[in-house]
Amino acid sequence: MDLGLKGRKVLVTGASQGIGEGLARAFAEEGCDLLLVARSGARLEGLAGALREQHGVAVDVFAIDMTAPGAISEVAAFGADADVLVNNAGSIPGGNLWQVDESAWRNGWELKVFGYIHLTRLMYTAMKARGAGVILNNIGNGGENFDFDYIAGTTGNAALMAFTRALGGRSLDDGIRVLGINPGPVDTERIRKVLSARAGETGDGVQAALDRMPLRRPATVAEVADLFVYLASDRSRYTSGTIITVDGGLTSRRTIA
Repeated sequence: MDLGLKGRKVLVTGASQGIGEGLARAFAEEGCDLLLVARSGARLEGLAGALREQHGVAVDVFAIDMTAPGAISEVAAFGADADVLVNNAGSIPGGNLWQVDESAWRNGWELKVFGYIHLTRLMYTAMKARGAGVILNNIGNGGENFDFDYIAGTTGNAALMAFTRALGGRSLDDGIRVLGINPGPVDTERIRKVLSARAGETGDGVQAALDRMPLRRPATVAEVADLFVYLASDRSRYTSGTIITVDGGLTSRRTIA
């Protein structure tokens, strides 16, 4: 299926590894020009070189700590002419209310919650002036599955879900679509570390944790990234203000005890 994305500019934050890297690769496969942001300049340059060679697309990179004062404004200036913004940078620490202190909670939200909101505000303004744009927020299914032991993350993700729905509910009036994607476990270095840590705590082993997942595995990065690409395309032009969950049915199979 030709998604009609060739030549469009896509800004991806947190693009040097994991889902962010997968997003860069997926958009490059569709012929998109890329604006990639992350802390690690070396990783970004390596990825950019590979994508230019493999797909013949233009790739610009910007290495920056997005939690630094003024950094979000710099990223918005770097990506001012992007047709698509993918908010992907940041992670929120796990733990219960007493394990995640005020400082850790604020630091976790600084990029994953407030960073998404502030960058969206700046990019939306530029997109509105052009009368077109797509904003995709990589959130996470923790926002739907309220977790005592991931309290800062589940609360932050729920806030981003509300933000996405509120903004996307009227954004089409300005020619802009705003959507959220809620991945469940995805086969990245981060989830492998999480599974190993939990296995150590419970003594069940990593394979036991995998066996409890749909298809006995996490989602692949490509299975998640391909959805972002479709939602960014005009094939999805009537979709805005909604959240799409990609977790193999984990959220739907949860029951209230």
